[in-house]
Amino acid sequence: MEAIEVVKEWVKLFNKADAGGLSELYSEDAVNYQIPNEPVEGKSAIRDMFKKEFAEAEMVCIVENLLQDGNWAALEWRDPLGLRGCGFFYIEDGKIKLQRGYWDKLSFMKTHNK
Repeated sequence: MEAIEVVKEWVKLFNKADAGGLSELYSEDAVNYQIPNEPVEGKSAIRDMFKKEFAEAEMVCIVENLLQDGNWAALEWRDPLGLRGCGFFYIEDGKIKLQRGYWDKLSFMKTHNK
C-alpha cells in the first residue's frame, strides 16, 4: 500500500477512535513522536497511547492537505474546534515505521479544559 493510502486509512480509523485498528497500521517497532510529548515506541504502546487519548478527549482530524514523496506522507490537518497541526509518516512495507506530529499542546489542553 502506498504511503498516502496508509495515511488515508489512518485518518478514517482516527476519526472512529479505533485504537486497535490504528495500531494495526504500525510496524512492531514503530515510533510515534508527537513533538509536545515523549516518543512512544512499539505497536502495543502506540495502541495504548491512542486508547488513553481517545478516552480523554473527542478528537477529529479534517484533512487540509495530504502529500506523498516516496515512502513519506505529509498530513496537514485541522479539527472542528479550530486546532491545527501536521504530521509526517514514514511508511515501510505498507506499515507506519515513524510518525512525527506537530501541534500546540497548550491550545489543545485549553480547548479540552485540561
